[in-house]
Amino acid sequence: MNASFTLTSLPAAQDLSVLLGRALRLDEAGAVRLIADSGVLAVYVAVITPKGLLDRGPTVLGLRTFALSEGGFDVVVPIRSMQVRVDAALASVTEGAVTIGVPAAVNTVVWSAISPPRGGWQRMAAIDAAGFSAAARAGIEEIATAIPEGTGEQIVHRVRSEVWGRGLPEAGHLPAGAAFALESLGFLGPDAVQQFAAGPWIRLSTARGHVLVKQSAWSLGG
Repeated sequence: MNASFTLTSLPAAQDLSVLLGRALRLDEAGAVRLIADSGVLAVYVAVITPKGLLDRGPTVLGLRTFALSEGGFDVVVPIRSMQVRVDAALASVTEGAVTIGVPAAVNTVVWSAISPPRGGWQRMAAIDAAGFSAAARAGIEEIATAIPEGTGEQIVHRVRSEVWGRGLPEAGHLPAGAAFALESLGFLGPDAVQQFAAGPWIRLSTARGHVLVKQSAWSLGG
């Protein structure tokens, strides 16, 4: 395992720090998967994942890619530790490439074993970004109303699963959790959200990043 990796530009490292900060707000104890291959660093964060074998909720992952100078690895590390190292690297440079240390790996993150396909994506119809933003805000408000302070973890997860597992009004094949991921990770903008499909996966792409969705109980073939 590489002890460090080098991003080709300062803005890329700054973007990585922003992504990690947003992911940390979603899960303070969360992890991030880093896959370096062929000059590209793919950074995956989990926004929504099933809890246990009986949970039929969707898997929703955020993805950003960055140009990498060299190296190859696949590792899962704590988000907080990774952000500390990214910010430390940013503090030491003012331009050019940025070398970032990799923290110790964690081996108990179940979602990291779920790998979306790298190829074979088929383009689908684009969807206006405004609908995703509205659905995300509505879901956040519904959850805040339904979960009073001090509610137990199991009830919190059940409410969130119900809200974010619900189909979107204008795209019933997508869970509302996809809208939440696009909004909370800062991937929405004025451009439309482009859809791509590969088996049971849907990829939602904008100029700012990607959200990957796998429905446990749904596939394009079904």
